[in-house]
Amino acid sequence: MSADLIHSLWVATALMLVIEGIMPFLNPTVFKRALLQMAAMPDRQVRLIGFFSMLAGLIFLYWIN
Repeated sequence: MSADLIHSLWVATALMLVIEGIMPFLNPTVFKRALLQMAAMPDRQVRLIGFFSMLAGLIFLYWIN
């Protein structure tokens, strides 16, 4: 792998951590409630949410590139 690709992967990972940390930092009560609601969902529903989230990410990546 080239150094640029490795650097881009590290930057993407860092940005993901920053974005995922915003909700628990700003409003931990709502974040905990959301996690509890998600834990109560059936596996199929969680998988569908994950699939559509990945699909939206891929579409966004395609759009910005």
